[in-house]
Amino acid sequence: MSDKTTPTVRGIVIEALPSTLFRVELDASKDVQLAYLAGKMRMHRIKILVGDKVEVLLDPYGGKGRIVKRL
Repeated sequence: MSDKTTPTVRGIVIEALPSTLFRVELDASKDVQLAYLAGKMRMHRIKILVGDKVEVLLDPYGGKGRIVKRL
């Protein structure tokens, strides 16, 4: 599956967990999704804090999402 068909949604970080994992409340459905930090964001040392608005690339199979952008 290519990146063009995977949905990206916006959300707000509600909890920071160890090992660059975050709980994100999605704007569209108010669901809470577990998400990890994308490799480019780790490489460029972009910090994510509780309360930040982020863009999450959802897993098509319902697993963890990937945070790809801080808004």
